Amino acid sequence: MSDLKKIKPALSKGTRDFLPGEVAKRNYIFDTIKGVFRKYGFEQIETPAIERLETLTGKYGEEGDKLLFKILNSGDYLKDVPAEELNKENASAITKHIAEKGLRYDLTVPLARYVVQHQDNLAFPFKRFHIGPVWRADRPQKGRYQEFYQCDADVIGSNSLLNEVELTKIYAEAFKALRLPVVIKVNNRKLIDEIFSKVGITDKKSEVITLIDKEDKIGWDGVKEQLLKLELSEDLVNELHGYLFNTPYSDFKDSAAAQEVKEVMKHFTDDTSVVFSASLMRGLDYYTGTIWEIKCPSSSIGSLGGGGRYDNLTEMFGGQNMSGVGISFGIERIYDVMEELNLFPDTISQGVKVLFVPRDSACELFAFEQVQQLRSQNLPAEIFLGNVKKQKHFGYVEQKNIPFMVEVGANELQSGLFILRNTKTRTTTPDLDLSGIAAILTAQ
Repeated sequence: MSDLKKIKPALSKGTRDFLPGEVAKRNYIFDTIKGVFRKYGFEQIETPAIERLETLTGKYGEEGDKLLFKILNSGDYLKDVPAEELNKENASAITKHIAEKGLRYDLTVPLARYVVQHQDNLAFPFKRFHIGPVWRADRPQKGRYQEFYQCDADVIGSNSLLNEVELTKIYAEAFKALRLPVVIKVNNRKLIDEIFSKVGITDKKSEVITLIDKEDKIGWDGVKEQLLKLELSEDLVNELHGYLFNTPYSDFKDSAAAQEVKEVMKHFTDDTSVVFSASLMRGLDYYTGTIWEIKCPSSSIGSLGGGGRYDNLTEMFGGQNMSGVGISFGIERIYDVMEELNLFPDTISQGVKVLFVPRDSACELFAFEQVQQLRSQNLPAEIFLGNVKKQKHFGYVEQKNIPFMVEVGANELQSGLFILRNTKTRTTTPDLDLSGIAAILTAQ
């Protein structure tokens, strides 16, 4: 080992470690959202982190395809690359020869593949939720990571707009449970197509959608400048702005797209957190109907979630065309915003309820036996088996947020009675046997 080169520990860019207290907070978010999913009848599934590249490519638009993490084939991955393509030094041209797999970009495309492969074993409409990491080769910045968790709920095999209503209610209920104030923006891709048609945008739709999606970052003036570079006329761009930012959904004519928006929005007339936004684009190419995006007005961090209806994904994998609709929670950003706004409950990381501290080695076995008896009653308890100096174990209970502590010395060993110390208030309750301690812990 002494001959090995020492490596400075460092994370790959766009990734994070989480300390135990941070994991407890993340689990609080996961558990809260899971509870809402299950309440609405969604079942949990799992899919691999690795998918075939042919499964992933072409589903996220040109920009999305650039952000796919590709995995080099095992062994001599250059051996099958034609010499003429190697000599071109064109990475795109040789990718198909050297990488057959990639890390999943989201949880929706793997879901479509999953449904087609397992459709004979699924009950339709299929309501699933899935929580797991995804990867995007994006430039890391505040609120944006290359590895992050998504938390999705989807319904496959039902065209009813009441699915959109349910999913909107899930968003509202989950964020309310997290005490996180948000705005749930709703639009419809069919309505976007109608607006584009009205103003005369017949091509370059993907480029226009991508630019409008950046409005909250660069402002409309920045978007307008880029749209004009696409050779759109200034009159067209100004007319487009009027439709996107100044027209409520009630003013749109009674087209099928407008009716879909109205059918969803009529269920939220009393919920000010759910708003129609004609400028909401959601750049992913597979959306075909209702779309969502979640924003927190109290934070500068971007979208906390989004989703939409997609009608063609299962068909791409050779299955019958089954309409799907789903939403996603951006766990990393939700975590960051809740930290920023100090929204996590103080008791969130309280796993162990009491710490027993033997004052010397002669008391260790006795203290250990008391801890085991509490554990047998399903009461989380721990024994401190380190340096018994007070500054050590007081710092330990503070860092782990343990609410009670019991010191065990010769008197406790002889009498079987203990002093229970509240580590927050520093108050004590003397002369308790183990059953008395158990009663107090159970009541907490």
